[in-house]
Amino acid sequence: MAKDRSDFFQRVYEVVRLVPYGRVTSYGAIARYLGATRSARVVGWAMNSSHGMEDVPAHRVVNRVGLLTGKHHFGGTTLMQQLLENEGVAVNENKVVNFDEHFWDPSREL
Repeated sequence: MAKDRSDFFQRVYEVVRLVPYGRVTSYGAIARYLGATRSARVVGWAMNSSHGMEDVPAHRVVNRVGLLTGKHHFGGTTLMQQLLENEGVAVNENKVVNFDEHFWDPSREL
């Protein structure tokens, strides 16, 4: 099971590395793309485990309505919001403004 999880995590990271600058995706969109529709929570666990991996832009992964649900994994700071705003993605009250405009769906884009 641990090897399966590790392999799945690596596949998640491969997708997240492809999220374009200034765009966001969701845990569920990644899970669907990987053929694991009901595994959004596991994608979240993968993102939680990605901190310290500078080549995985975890800040670009939000929940299905654009909430920065992973923000507390950025050291208790507003770093996730700051990183998104640096890329031109506005955030208000921990939610991506105009989420639909910024949303990147790997199933459509890849």
